[in-house]
Amino acid sequence: MVAPAPLSIPLQSSSATPIAIAGTFASFAIFLSVTAHIAARNVLGDVPVRNAFVVGPIPAVVSVLAAAFARNSPPALFAALAIAIALDGVAIYLLYGESRRLSAYITLIHFVVSVILGTILFGVLAIIQSAPG
Repeated sequence: MVAPAPLSIPLQSSSATPIAIAGTFASFAIFLSVTAHIAARNVLGDVPVRNAFVVGPIPAVVSVLAAAFARNSPPALFAALAIAIALDGVAIYLLYGESRRLSAYITLIHFVVSVILGTILFGVLAIIQSAPG
């Protein structure tokens, strides 16, 4: 008896254009920059916004590369998430000049704010798209 092949559903279209990929990267980098600024302001108080616009694109690059090369491979996607969080922490440490412990705390807050805000935005988008009309 032969076991059935595992169900493989692609998460994205295989015919993605360079403009679509660039647009995805840009929108995700802006989103992560905004959430990085929210996290840094929450922990440090008044901080320059330009630092957040350096922090945001770093995990966005890792995410876009992981989506492109680690198709439907959960271990690779979790590894990419760990790499993105680690690089985010390093960028925060270098740009804000705080201790490693405080930089790790800012990174944790950045992750939490990104997940919460992303979930809310995804939910609102899902509600809008499911509206009759």
